[in-house]
Amino acid sequence: MSIEIKMPALSPTMEEGTLAKWLVKPGDTVNSGDLLAEIETDKATMEFEAVDEGVISDILVAEGTEGVKVGTVIATIAGEGDDTGSAKVAPAPSPASEPVKAEAPAEAASAPAAPAPAVVAPAHAATKVPAAPVAASGERVKATPIARRIADARGIDLTTISGSGPNGRIVKADVEAAAAGGTPATQATAAAPTPPSSAPAAAQDFGIPHEVEKLSGMRKVIARRLTESKQTVPHIYLTVDVRLDALLKLRSELNASLESRGVKLSVNDMLIKALALSLIEVPECNVQFAGDQMLKFSRADISVAVSVPSGLITPIITDANNKSVSAISNEMKDLGQRAKDGKLKPEEYQGGTASISNMGMMGIKQFEAVINPPQAMIMAIGAGEKRPYIVDDALSVATVMSATGSFDHRAIDGADGARLMSVFKELVEKPLGMLA
Repeated sequence: MSIEIKMPALSPTMEEGTLAKWLVKPGDTVNSGDLLAEIETDKATMEFEAVDEGVISDILVAEGTEGVKVGTVIATIAGEGDDTGSAKVAPAPSPASEPVKAEAPAEAASAPAAPAPAVVAPAHAATKVPAAPVAASGERVKATPIARRIADARGIDLTTISGSGPNGRIVKADVEAAAAGGTPATQATAAAPTPPSSAPAAAQDFGIPHEVEKLSGMRKVIARRLTESKQTVPHIYLTVDVRLDALLKLRSELNASLESRGVKLSVNDMLIKALALSLIEVPECNVQFAGDQMLKFSRADISVAVSVPSGLITPIITDANNKSVSAISNEMKDLGQRAKDGKLKPEEYQGGTASISNMGMMGIKQFEAVINPPQAMIMAIGAGEKRPYIVDDALSVATVMSATGSFDHRAIDGADGARLMSVFKELVEKPLGMLA
């Protein structure tokens, strides 16, 4: 009997993923622990290992297929006595039609009530999709499988609809909008084509040239989480100006002594350490709001905002308060590079007790960061710059940066947030305390 290989849940919140690359092919013998495929989630690309042993008999989901639901059968391993001579590979998704295996179960559940044109097949079988219509010009109309199914069920002529998807492809929303507008195929004419109903209002109303870009999984998560944060978390912002001269001098001396070990500290490495120690000294800020209870953390795990091509990700320096600055530096370099390569493991970017976001290297003087739920605070770091500054009651010039803490006011009182900012300022201005 064949053994089914199903789409794994590579993180607690994963519901679907992209089958980025197959590392095996039909006929290959695999053992437990062998790498089978690379799976792309909303945050990273991870390798998927075999659990069972045997010979790969069929590849049921082609590499490059997006939106594959967790639990979908993606391949099979031949059981004892099974014939592997007819092994096959699923065809790669074509530009004109999206993969059906991954899409059908999820879309079918959300489709409006209508006479069903087809029954959802098991995960390893393709769902029947109405044939793609042909426009008057003879060109094949581009539409997603779910859009064709809904149009077929409601008697809507796809040639009368302009698609809002990539390369003008008709998507589910286009068909539903056409149905809601009461413009069935029998009433449409070539002289009055249906406008693209799901295009942004400004571009549609004013004819602004534009192109439609599909949101990545990461961008969707960022949009959802930050909208949730601003709508549900009462933010309070506290800003302090911090002198950097002593820290910059210490950093230069440490780098000179660590050069033989291949370690080069950044200002951000030292600020991560300072924030971690501040959270331990002011434990009222190292917390998390959880409905009718509060989580109080005994160590400081600092999430560090890293910009990657598809958005933003926050790899975590765990137990940063107990690590040396050089250890934080080495770990941050490794995490940052793997974040940009999409190779982080879920446990390396999920969690954290607080965050730090540094835009100083981009010349940003000051900003207010959005809290990353369910955390209760984030530190926003601005650029260090030469400013007039009072030192020992005399006007002088100092290198100063502005740091702004964003706090969840449900969990952290303003006075406690102010104490954290004061401790952070003191640690940065007297950085030898970080090395004690």
